[in-house]
Parts: sequence; structure tokens; C-alpha cells
Amino acid sequence: MCQSEARRGPELRAAKWLHFPQLALRRRLGQLSCMSRPALKLRSWPLMVLYYLLPFGALRPLSRVGWRPVSRVALYKSVPTRLLSRAWGRLNQVELPHWLRGPVYSLYIWTFGVNMKEAAVEDLHHYRNLSEFFRRKLKPQARPVCGLHSVISPSDGKILNFGQVKNCEVEQVKGVTYSLESFLGPRTSAGDLPFSPDTSCSSFKNQLVTREGNELYHCVIYLAPGDYHCFHSPTDWTVSHRRHFPGSLMSVNPGMARWIKELFCHNERVVLTGDWKHGFFSLTAVGATNVGSIRIYFDRDLHTNSPEYSKGSYNDFSFVTHANKEGIPMRKGEHLGEFNLGSTIVLIFEAPKDFDFKLKAGQKIRFGEALGSL
Repeated sequence: MCQSEARRGPELRAAKWLHFPQLALRRRLGQLSCMSRPALKLRSWPLMVLYYLLPFGALRPLSRVGWRPVSRVALYKSVPTRLLSRAWGRLNQVELPHWLRGPVYSLYIWTFGVNMKEAAVEDLHHYRNLSEFFRRKLKPQARPVCGLHSVISPSDGKILNFGQVKNCEVEQVKGVTYSLESFLGPRTSAGDLPFSPDTSCSSFKNQLVTREGNELYHCVIYLAPGDYHCFHSPTDWTVSHRRHFPGSLMSVNPGMARWIKELFCHNERVVLTGDWKHGFFSLTAVGATNVGSIRIYFDRDLHTNSPEYSKGSYNDFSFVTHANKEGIPMRKGEHLGEFNLGSTIVLIFEAPKDFDFKLKAGQKIRFGEALGSL
């Protein structure tokens, strides 16, 4: 036997061992093709998992009988992330025994690089459950708020993208965009939202820009699991409206954002809109896997990842009332809300053309540091 054949011996034996009986497999796939669509999705799951987890050589018999799996994106979207995140939220509320808190939190700190020296309470035994640990507060001096710039970072995180909004699309990461209207939702009456009335032929972007000579800007900040999970007001502004989009709870890490187009439009999110001194301003908190809970401190009516809401809808709430015709005033750096784990903040706002970001894509940033100014 020549050396090349000797080297191929193990490969040939592996191929023989991985060779499925094609006739039986054809019969099985034929049965699957006769099922209803829900049953087909359920029963074909094991084959799809095999396709994605095993080496391609092991799955040649599947391709020979004509079976093709759904796309990886469709497979991931079919995972019940809302239900899993709801279960994770329940688990987070379970009080840990005093002796177990140190080891559990220490493992999390080691895994995600948490800096507990910044925490208002450094003693790990103080946090009764995972939820309290995720939502820990910082020492007052840990995050000084920059007073020289008009817009600051609302949270700790990583800058995924920033710049002017062009062609009514926003980049979630470099080269991957999503529709501005899909993200913020359709324009409603001018009395409900701070959108200027405009003709139907005008772009959605022009409907948001309220002052001549201004442009629309965006900034995307990703919060990793080890980051400080609260978010704050990025500037002095007034919140007049909240729009809640129930949706999926897929991971929003940068790798996933490159993989799934319009990821932020698929996920559950809370859009706060209002005005600042230069016109329109919005802050959107985007949920993610295991982050079904988005809390806005002044909005007690908001309940995220609730089974009573269906995906594909949205719920509006106005903070402008007869008693309060302005809305909710927010000062720069003031506490605004929190996540239960890492997620994403998206700022979309109007500003003059000379607004300048003080950022680099991919840089780490902390709450209170400058995003940009005029």
C-alpha cells in the first residue's frame, strides 16, 4: 500500500462509518415533507442541528438525498428567546444562599472582567440575587460627567457606529444597516410625537429634522455583560413620548449584529423621543437575549418581555398631559433606566451641521464621557 493510501485509510474508515443508509433517509425525509409546516419545523430540528454542528464531510449523505436546511439566520430566529429570557429573569430573582453568593459572583466577575472597586457596595454578600448584582450602583465619583460637551455617553460600553444618518438608514455595525422608520416606527400625528408635519413624498428623515440647516445623527453603544448596566440621560432634554416594540430577544453582540440584517428592528426595544435645544432627540434601549427586562425609572406603566404583547406590534404612551404640557425634563447625567444584563443603546438626534463626534469606532467608553459637541 502506498503512503498516500495509508494516510487516507483513517479518512476512508471515517467516511464509511459516517455513511447513512440513503434509502432509509430518503424515506424519512419523504415523511417530513408530507407534514404540516409547524410539525415539519419541529421534527426536522435534529437534522438541522446535525447539519450545523457536525463536519461537512459527515453530512454528505444528507445533501445526496436532496435535503437542505433552513438558513442559519432563520434557525436562530426560531429559537424561543423571549421565553428563555423570561425564564432567565425568574432565575435571576431567586435569592442565593449566603455561602453561595461569593463563588457565583466571583465567577461572573472573573469571566466578564467586572471592576467591583467602582461599585457602591463592594461586598458580594450584599447582593441577594443575580438581578441585584447586575443592577449594582456605582460610587458617585466613579463616573464624573463631562460638562464641556453637549452630548455625553449614557452608559458604559463599546462604540459600534456613529455619524450622520444617510438615505434614511442607520448602520448597526460597519456595512450593515437598518431602516430608520422600521426602527423608530411610523410617524403618527404631530400632537402625539415631536415630528413636524410634512408631505407624504418627503423622506422619514426630513420629517424628523425640525430646523432648517440641521442634520440627523446617530450613535450605537453596545453594553457587554460585564459593563455597568444602568443608563443615564445623555444631555438636557425633554421626553414627550415612549414607544414600546415587543419583539425577539436575540443577542446584540457585534458579531451577531454583522450576521443579522436589521437586528435592532427585530428585537424588543423602548424608544424615548422628545426635544433638546437643537430639535429632535431620541434614546432607544434595545433588549437582547436574557435582557427582556428594560426599566425606565419614570415610566411605571412599561412592562417589557410580557406574554400579553405580541411581536410585530407597538404600544405608544405620551408623557404630555393636560397637567404637564412639556413632558419629562431630564438633566444631563441623570439616572434614566437600566438593563438586567448587557444590551445596546441607540441615540438618534438632530443637530447643526457642525456637530462633531469625539469618537472612534470600536473604542470603549464610559458613562459621562463626551460623545460630541458643537
